[in-house]
Amino acid sequence: VGEGSAGPGPRSLDTGARAQGGRVWGSRRTERGPDRSYRGTFRSPRPSPKSGQADGTSEESLHLDIQKLREKKDMLDKEISQLISEGYRVDELEDHIGRLHEYNDIKDVGQMLLGKLAVIRGVTTKELYPEFGLDMND
Repeated sequence: VGEGSAGPGPRSLDTGARAQGGRVWGSRRTERGPDRSYRGTFRSPRPSPKSGQADGTSEESLHLDIQKLREKKDMLDKEISQLISEGYRVDELEDHIGRLHEYNDIKDVGQMLLGKLAVIRGVTTKELYPEFGLDMND
């Protein structure tokens, strides 16, 4: 509605909205209703920060957080160094994780098949475990 590349659009909405006391923003008409008549000040749901603080966090608490993060980084660096000295490699870890994903996928399919067989036989999956040599902790 309004003027654009296609040429002038209908103007009846603009004048009609003004005549009925509604507002026109751009070329859109908004109705005045009971909720529109209240124009109180905006109150944020967030508590306002204390004076001198941009986001409610003290400088001292930020320094403490930074110190804790540095300590955690140092601890992780030591742990990584220890694992490397014991002969662990990153590519070996990635391979191990891949194999675990594959194992879990195969196990999920097995559980699904056991569930379907249990439904067909009218028993619980737990009752099928001994028949297939499975341990309940598997």
